[in-house]
Amino acid sequence: MGEYRPNVAALMVNAEGLLLICERLGNPGAWQFPQGGVDPGEELDVAVRREVEEEIGLKPSHYVVEKSQGGYRYDYPAGRRNDRSPEKARFVGQEQTYYLCRVSGDAPEVNLMQEPREFAQARWIQPEEFQQDWLPEFKRETYRSVLRDFFGVEMV
Repeated sequence: MGEYRPNVAALMVNAEGLLLICERLGNPGAWQFPQGGVDPGEELDVAVRREVEEEIGLKPSHYVVEKSQGGYRYDYPAGRRNDRSPEKARFVGQEQTYYLCRVSGDAPEVNLMQEPREFAQARWIQPEEFQQDWLPEFKRETYRSVLRDFFGVEMV
């Protein structure tokens, strides 16, 4: 057993009840929610707001956090533990806290052009449309639990 990297993820839901998903840049067909690591000493609530603004350009005034739930864990597959930086090599996986965020009707469009850019495109879907084939195997159980816990739906 090893250490898990703290991580936050945002379930952005618009006025029509659609859920935002983003396709990883350089990995066509790999879709996920805006998410990222928590900086040392950073509060989770602060981290999720920072990640949302960095990744999709929405400011805290553009949405309301309705609910959060943590304790979602996944292990990195063998050979992936480095996560592109030596200081992260000690982590065996991530422990995520998810935030259900209701986007206001007057919020601007999602902006994926922030640097460093992480996503190629974004789209809004019904939560039950999320497909497990869009995820690497090691993340599927976590997403399955999140979709069930927040939306009461089963991932297809």
